[in-house]
Order: sequence, then C-alpha cells, then structure tokens
Amino acid sequence: MSESKSFHMSPEEFRRQGHAVVDWIADYHSRIESFPVLSRVKPGEIRSKLPPSAPQQGEGFDLILGDMKRVILPGITHWQSPNFYAYFPANASGPAILGDLLSSGLGVQGMLWSTSPACTELETHVLDWLVPMLGLPEKFLSTSSTGGGVIQDTASSASLCALLAARERATQFASNRKGCDGRLVAYCSTQTHSSIEKAIKIGGMGSDNLRQIEVDKNFAMRPESLARQIESDIKSGLIPCFVCATVGTTSSNAIDPVREIARVCRDHKLWLHVDSAMSGTAALCPEFRFIHDGVEFADSYCFNPHKWMFTNFDCNVFYVADRNHLIQTLSVLPEYLRNQATESGAVIDYRDWHIQLGRRFRSLKLWFVIRHYGIEGLQHHIREHVRLAQQFAVWVRDDSRFELAAPVQLNLVCFRLRAADRAEQDRANQLLMERLNGSGDLYLTHTKLDGKFTLRFCVGQTNTQARHVERAWQRIQEETGKLGDS
Repeated sequence: MSESKSFHMSPEEFRRQGHAVVDWIADYHSRIESFPVLSRVKPGEIRSKLPPSAPQQGEGFDLILGDMKRVILPGITHWQSPNFYAYFPANASGPAILGDLLSSGLGVQGMLWSTSPACTELETHVLDWLVPMLGLPEKFLSTSSTGGGVIQDTASSASLCALLAARERATQFASNRKGCDGRLVAYCSTQTHSSIEKAIKIGGMGSDNLRQIEVDKNFAMRPESLARQIESDIKSGLIPCFVCATVGTTSSNAIDPVREIARVCRDHKLWLHVDSAMSGTAALCPEFRFIHDGVEFADSYCFNPHKWMFTNFDCNVFYVADRNHLIQTLSVLPEYLRNQATESGAVIDYRDWHIQLGRRFRSLKLWFVIRHYGIEGLQHHIREHVRLAQQFAVWVRDDSRFELAAPVQLNLVCFRLRAADRAEQDRANQLLMERLNGSGDLYLTHTKLDGKFTLRFCVGQTNTQARHVERAWQRIQEETGKLGDS
C-alpha cells in the first residue's frame, strides 16, 4: 500500500519559509518609513485583488508570501511607523515578535495550570515583576494574601471583568443567578473610554444606569460631583456598585484624582477600578509615578504593555486586590475540566480570571521584552518619548497660530489652530489634519475638547526619534501656511 499524501508543511519547508518570513518582517521594518503611514486604498480595493473563491489545490508558499506585497501592504496603515502619532500607540519590538512566534510555535492552550504549567507560572511571575517595576501596591502581588494579576487581551476585557466582579460583590453573587433587577448603577467621567459603556451593556446593567460624571478644566473627573450623584442615586433606591477612574484618558490624557475618588468609593463601599491603559507604562520611571497616586486604594487596576511597552498586541495586565471576588464571579467548572491539580487548591487556573476559557501563552512576549530591554532600557525610551512630546508642546506654545487644548502631562499633545469663529476654527483644523494624513508623511487623529475640534499628537512608537518629531512639526507648519491660500 502506497503511503498516503500529506498536505502538511514539512519541518524542512517550515524552516526554509520561516527564515523567509523573518527576513520579510525585518525588511519591512527597515523600510517602513518609505510607506505612506495611512493606507490610501479605497473601500473594497483589497477584496477586489482576491479571487472570488478559495483554491481547490494548495498553492506554493512563495506565491502566498509574494501576495503580501501585492495585495496586503497597500491596505496596511503602518502602526509601527515612527511617523505614527494617531490614537495611542500599539507598538511592537523584535523581542516581542519573537516571543509571540514562540508562543504560536508551541501552540499552548493555557486554560488550566495542568494544560501547561509553564504558561501559568511564567505569567504569574512576570506580573509579579511588574508590581514593583511600576510602583504598584503590594496587594496586587500573587504572593499577597488575596491579590494577583492576569493577562487579558485588552483593557476593555479587563474593565468588563472588574465591572462583573463589582456587580456580584454588590449583590452577594445573586445577579449571577437571577440576573440584574435594574437598580445597579456604575460611574465614570464624561471622558472615560467607551469600553465602560459597552461593559455596562454586556454586563446586563443597562446603559441608562451608567452615570457620566462631569470633569474639571483639565478634563479630570470631579470627585465632589461623583459623591453628589452617588448620594442622589441611593436616595432614589438604586444600588451604586462600580466606579472607573482613568489614568490617561483617550481624548486628552487627563488623570482622574484617584485618591479623592477612592475616598468617595470607600465611604459608599463601591468597587474602584483604575484604567491606566496607555499611561501606566510611564510609571516605569519613578519621576512619573505621580500618575498612580491613590492606586493603593483601588480594587482593580489595568494597563496595556501593548500600547507603550514595546509588547505587540494583544497584552493587557489586570490586577485585583481580592482575587476571590473575581474567581467566584467567573468560575464555572464542568466535569471535563476537573483535575487533580485544580482540586488541590495549590495552583492558579486562569480560566477563572477572564471571560474566555482558552488562552494563549502571552506572557512569553512580555518576558522577552522585559529581559531584553531591562528596566533601564524601558525607562530610557519612555523618558525620550515624553521629552519629545514636551518639546513638541513648546513649539506649539511658541507659535501664535496654535494653542494647546489640554495640559501636556506625558506623551500626548492636544492642540489646534486658533480662529475667531468656532465653525471656521473647526473647519481649518479638520482640513489641516486631512492634508497631513493625506500626504502620507505622518498620521494623527482628533478629538473634541470643550466642543472644539482638536488635534492629537501622541509620541510612543518604538522607533520614533527626534528627527521624526522635528519633521512632523515642519510638515504641520508647511500645511498650515498653505491653508491661507485655500
């Protein structure tokens, strides 16, 4: 009987093509500045280059890799470009990419300790490393009596888990059994990320029960307004259960006064979650740890190494002060997951720490990054990014055509063109942004602050240097000069 044909890639072919893929990635990064940062394709253009149906016979890998250049690259917005200043960064690095490659190669499904002990124990240990690295309270250590950390995909998932735990603590876990009765209320500021509103919907509490608290002139939550709203809701027979404070809002990088908010939460026994998704990385540097003032009173905390810590997407670190509330909220144990290690109580099963059951070996890439850069290397790059953003802010402040729209506390600069007429001001700023992005030389995005169209310039990509920021400011000045001629 002849041996049946295998359609798999052989180890030898994998080795050869693996080298080709690594070479492709290295070449891409070496010439990334030659691409327009924002993709210029039209809707449907990528799909038009793809065949209408899947191939009947397998195709050569050389052909597949060749289509990366022909089909895929034109549709890529280059998030790793040093000229990417939009949104918040989603930066990567060589060590992180290689760690992720090893994670994919191992193909671990780390839902239980027993399904890969290294996946669980490395994650627990690396997250314990990060607590002192960021100056976080020791109660978040896995070695504390109650706390611990877990890697989530994004801050959105972390916030949802925090909300669910808060919901169950407030109802003595009755809402998990019976559902919500419409009386639970949650709080955030008007500047809080939209993921909180999504979480409140997913969690069954209803968006009508999310109170968005007003902010001060620096776009940070007003604790006194929070206290008044909570007291009003209690008088109305509602049950306040959760507050989200933000360290570095998306629109302006505003930092909510966590210490004062925590005092309000303690008075009313509310769960306090601190979302430090982008800005938390700055606390690697002691001089920036002011952002964490009051975090020692939080019930949960999260930040994203995949935003500013050179660890490619996705990687969110989520800590809780009392892991039992989280585990009891999310744990479901069918018979097919029972095992001796779990029953012993001596291990962590991370399946009980988040929404999904299955989980990737994400801690490998984070481990690689920390070991490659060391604390010193990470601090160096964070300080340089902040320095470049502060320099950019000085240029904006010194140009009479522009104004700063918010305090520049770290690496985000919010600015806009001045104009006597509000409508004209908005039009001019939007046109400036569109021309800059259309040029391909850089990419920035906008928000609205005080109702005004505002440009956001965030310095945080892995390879952004002084020359890139200087060139960006030059291009902004050039395009601004052309606006008067249009």
